[in-house]
Amino acid sequence: MIAVSYASLWLAAPALVFGKKAWLPTARLALIACVSTTLVAPVALLADLHQPLRFWHFYAYANSHSWMSIGSVVLPLYLVSVLGLAWLAWRPALQAKRNASGLSGMLANWLSLGSGATPRALVAVVGVAALVLSSGIMLYTGAELAIVKARPLWHTVWLPPMLVTTGFIAAAGLVLVLNRVSGLGSPNTIRQMLYVLLVACGLAGLVAISWFLDGVNAHVGSVAAALESVRYSASWHSTALWGGVTGIALFVAVVFLLTRPTLKQSGSNLASTSHQPTLFAWAWLLGLVAIHMGWMFRWVVLMDVQHVARNSAGFHHYGIPAGSSGMLGIVGTFGLWLAAILLIELFIPWRQAQQGGFVATPTHASQDATTHPLTAKKGASSHV
Repeated sequence: MIAVSYASLWLAAPALVFGKKAWLPTARLALIACVSTTLVAPVALLADLHQPLRFWHFYAYANSHSWMSIGSVVLPLYLVSVLGLAWLAWRPALQAKRNASGLSGMLANWLSLGSGATPRALVAVVGVAALVLSSGIMLYTGAELAIVKARPLWHTVWLPPMLVTTGFIAAAGLVLVLNRVSGLGSPNTIRQMLYVLLVACGLAGLVAISWFLDGVNAHVGSVAAALESVRYSASWHSTALWGGVTGIALFVAVVFLLTRPTLKQSGSNLASTSHQPTLFAWAWLLGLVAIHMGWMFRWVVLMDVQHVARNSAGFHHYGIPAGSSGMLGIVGTFGLWLAAILLIELFIPWRQAQQGGFVATPTHASQDATTHPLTAKKGASSHV
């Protein structure tokens, strides 16, 4: 969740922070992904403490030498900055919706906080602050694992950059999925996210190869110890192989799609081609595979590695319990994220997100989903 959060924030930055209009459809989808995962990730983190009310210990007994303690400061600041950026980006559309009837109009009137213009400079400043804090999140979430000497697979400088690159893979995949299910169906978003996937997959592959070669060519060190520790774990091997094959297949599929003639055309021309339905189908399927790739890497490194003994010899069986500390917790976390997405969809005109200023009417800032060729015949609803 937190990896998708900070990565999707960077995917929204070109339009919302730096004013690149071509990225605006992507930014709107990335922002809703960022906000929803940013809200849910801390809840899952507190649940993982098993005694959530003890979170105040981080502040009562602060430790500057602990990455978790540092993260307890960075994470709330990051949460506030993301919510601040989202409010600034959504505020002009909320202002345009103030006179709407019903609960949505009342909430828009309350959330917009007046009728004054939203300074574009303020959006950029808050956005840059959020990006800086997101870099702190990248550092702390990777470092708190890499510092654990008891797990050689974690105790390496290669782990933090691998977490970041696979986080961008999952975030780009989620944007592709949201592009389909939301009805926006932006061809520019497909093209942009495929390029993000291409770069992220390439970087992840380089990091993985470097990580492996570091262990193969060294007789001592954490990477060599990590390879030795998993040498006889068939379960870990099979899961790692599945994740690796998935990553390679994803990279090949992205290259294949990017070399198709339809993606070399402009967005307007692409929207009218006969290949569009096929392209959209492949794009969101690749998005699901990309999310799976980000998940699989974390599962291999964080969960499946528990088959490998730390302080004793032999195989350790690890099973996922059915209760709140296992499968129910995973399903519940996903359900909480889905609830956040649905609430934003119902009450926030996120399709009109922009870099400050005014929105005269709700439909001037973005493409109406009901006019899109993929959704017009299906009667896709719009809440804005």
